[in-house]
Amino acid sequence: MKPWVKLASARTPEGAALTLEQRGEELAIRAGGQLLMSSRSHGSEELLARAALEGRERDVLVGGLGMGFTLRAALDRLAAGARVCVAELISEVVAWNRGPLSALAGAPLEDPRVRVQLGDVREALGPHTFDAILLDVDNGPSALTQKANAALYASKGVAALHAALRPGGKLALWSGAPAPEFAARLERAGFAVEVRPAGGRHVIFLAARKRR
Repeated sequence: MKPWVKLASARTPEGAALTLEQRGEELAIRAGGQLLMSSRSHGSEELLARAALEGRERDVLVGGLGMGFTLRAALDRLAAGARVCVAELISEVVAWNRGPLSALAGAPLEDPRVRVQLGDVREALGPHTFDAILLDVDNGPSALTQKANAALYASKGVAALHAALRPGGKLALWSGAPAPEFAARLERAGFAVEVRPAGGRHVIFLAARKRR
């Protein structure tokens, strides 16, 4: 079997090591040596967009760029006049998506509907700003690479997500494992919640902001 070759590396704000690696045709991003995502498996990222988007949405937030698969799936479902904000914490991940990762998802950052916001996704959460929010941030509520990301999934973070959606808007959130306490937190914030399987132990939380 061919060995993994490191193409690039980066550090999270908290100092965790990220590496972009390649083995044959496969590309992978690892966090602290643990596999975070791979070009061989991206069905759950696409499920995220299919869960939340009907195609009529005007303003969409994608939290976490990853390898661009969620963004691509969202763009494929949205109309020409839609606007998509992609919030990504790590500048090198954006650069990788404009470089060695670009072709994987059909260069989604080149789409004129896309605006990249570099920084914490919480900084993009203005009141009644989005029709849909797609979150694939740091392994979900377990927050694998950034301890600070745990705040996004805490009560205040969930309340901010709820406030950022327009009435009837949907939040789709990928998680590396079931988290019943998180589902309960979403419900307490005023969401109608559905939990969908996404392969293995992975799940997608689909949370709709009630119209009243």
